Amino acid sequence: MIEILSTSALATVQDLGRLGSLRYGVGTSGAMDPLALRAGNLMLGNDENAAAVEIPVFPFQIRFTADCAFALSGADCAARLDAQTLLPWSVHQARAGQTLHLAPPQSIDAPALLRTSRAYLTLAGGIDVPDLLESRSTQLRGQFGGHEGRALRKGDCLRAGEPGIGKRAVGFGIVPPAVDMPLQVEGMNAVRVLPAAQYESFTEDSQATFWSEPWKITAQSDRYGYRLAGTTLIPKVPMEILSHGIVPGVIQVPHSGQPIIQMRDAQPSGGYPKFGTVIEADMWRLGQAPIGSQIRFIKVGWDEAVAALAQTQDWLHELRRLIELQQWSHGRA
Repeated sequence: MIEILSTSALATVQDLGRLGSLRYGVGTSGAMDPLALRAGNLMLGNDENAAAVEIPVFPFQIRFTADCAFALSGADCAARLDAQTLLPWSVHQARAGQTLHLAPPQSIDAPALLRTSRAYLTLAGGIDVPDLLESRSTQLRGQFGGHEGRALRKGDCLRAGEPGIGKRAVGFGIVPPAVDMPLQVEGMNAVRVLPAAQYESFTEDSQATFWSEPWKITAQSDRYGYRLAGTTLIPKVPMEILSHGIVPGVIQVPHSGQPIIQMRDAQPSGGYPKFGTVIEADMWRLGQAPIGSQIRFIKVGWDEAVAALAQTQDWLHELRRLIELQQWSHGRA
């Protein structure tokens, strides 16, 4: 259905993740921006968990080897289908032989909008790869899942679950969640964080620094973890902690004092002190933060974290309602 034309694109096949296997020592994997993946699938009439292509490095090119409806979500990459310019967060129709080109994410002048770094290509019916441990996500550390357990390479071919025309009207699009739910601090991407088990074991100056200063996402960051650079976080006394369970979003502080945020391909256990945890509702924001950019952290409590998750669920609910309304209107036309 599609053939990868790009070399060393680091793109992978991802769904919402392998959520039930942490007890076996298997990480979650899955889309770094689950809202973008859900939205792309909803626009096409797919199951929300259908596998898609996550694209973090640009330019990126594919060739359609058969007619196929597809959707683009996530970063706005000035997409072109042959010479035709395509809107992001929209449904499109490709014919066999056409080429899709994604350029580096466009800079955004509006200060209230989230800077983004990853695009998602969803196909009608989803990407047809084997289901392993109840997920089609690529597990890079274990080298399984997705397409042969690895990043996509030039010449790889992927099939879609449903060839031909999708269930949604071509040209149908939505407003990105970053527009409906903006969150920035002093012009920088921001995420909300719950203090974690060892938070109080760090000095008061370190606690204050964490919330008040920007943190750079260094070039050593990837799907395993975001390594941050900023003012060193110092514990009140040296800590030695036995390895314990961790999940994506946990912020650990190694001996260097420079935090590491565990991301989707993180190992399921670790022994560094846990300073905080990025709330579930903001993991999509973190997943879109570009390498090399600066982010800010906002301290929240449990009630605020639950309210933020409810807001995200409300956004998805409204999206489903609008899509059902569009489908009804399209059927009446």
